[in-house]
Amino acid sequence: MDHYYWFALKSVPQVGNVTFLRLLAHFGSPEKALNASPEELASVKGVSAAAARSMAEHDYRAGAEAECARLRDSGAQVVDILSERYPRLLMQIADPPPYLYLMGTMEGNESAVAMVGSRHASQYGLCTATRLGKELAEQGVTVVSGMARGIDTASHWGCLKAGGRSIAVLGCGVDVIYPPENDTLYRTLCERGALISEFPMGTSPLPENFPRRNRIISALARGVLVVEAGEGSGSLITAQCALEQGREVFAVPGNVTTTGSRGVNGLIKQGAKLVERVEDVLEELGIEPLATHPLEKPPSFPLTPQEAELYALLCQGVLQIDDIIVESALTAGEVSATLLRLEMKGIIIQLPGKRFAVV
Repeated sequence: MDHYYWFALKSVPQVGNVTFLRLLAHFGSPEKALNASPEELASVKGVSAAAARSMAEHDYRAGAEAECARLRDSGAQVVDILSERYPRLLMQIADPPPYLYLMGTMEGNESAVAMVGSRHASQYGLCTATRLGKELAEQGVTVVSGMARGIDTASHWGCLKAGGRSIAVLGCGVDVIYPPENDTLYRTLCERGALISEFPMGTSPLPENFPRRNRIISALARGVLVVEAGEGSGSLITAQCALEQGREVFAVPGNVTTTGSRGVNGLIKQGAKLVERVEDVLEELGIEPLATHPLEKPPSFPLTPQEAELYALLCQGVLQIDDIIVESALTAGEVSATLLRLEMKGIIIQLPGKRFAVV
């Protein structure tokens, strides 16, 4: 029942990811937020009157208890945003999930490259994805993808067969194997990587889940490599997410005579880094080609709710202290004390003019 109140607060209508994190920062825990009076809720910056009313009226007990039971029966874990295992890169996006469901193992600070592409890939695309997945693994790079048919599956297997580590971000619950023919891949990822999702246990792979899932794929990686994609491909959504998140975008050129290559070739026209070999990716990321060491990892660190909120804010860019006070759910005194703690941990630095930045 460790995350009972996390499930409860997330189930409240009108409480999305951003509101959840504001409440967490203000009250310190989901339980305290749910037990807050209407007057206390009204004092939280950025929490709408509709959200406050919904929290007062919503009966979360049965749903939260059922989710705890499903989690326990599945053997999955929950990694919340206060955990050292929560991916720090994911905190850089505008609406990070308050928690992730996890099968396998997760490090909060691992460096990775995402690989995505067409579900209806050509033999050329499948072979290229397998090769690049393998070569990234040989450089100590974690490969992130979505476990979909085609390029995703080839990328995961290329990495795993080279002895590497791979992460699948799902558009369904972590207890749902989709597509069903990836049963063996699912079980291998549980043993030698991770499967993660922001969707509740048992969630079906609905079409509307996948565009939302794509922002997490790109957020977990230092760059996104598109291997094969036609016009309108979901992989292009992932590439767009990467650009919005400040990630590098890479693309493998495709056959100019096939419609399945128009999307990826279009990315190259728009400025994506053309990739023929793994060294093209490593060089762009500042990693010496043919290096025998894994990508350098930043130090991991635990966070309090207040530290998590300010860290996520500063991941968006350098902010002056007055702007942090306005943007956060904390008082001026709490902001000053929290920034000092983050500085002492070596996570942020203070710049001239009372401006702060992530190290």
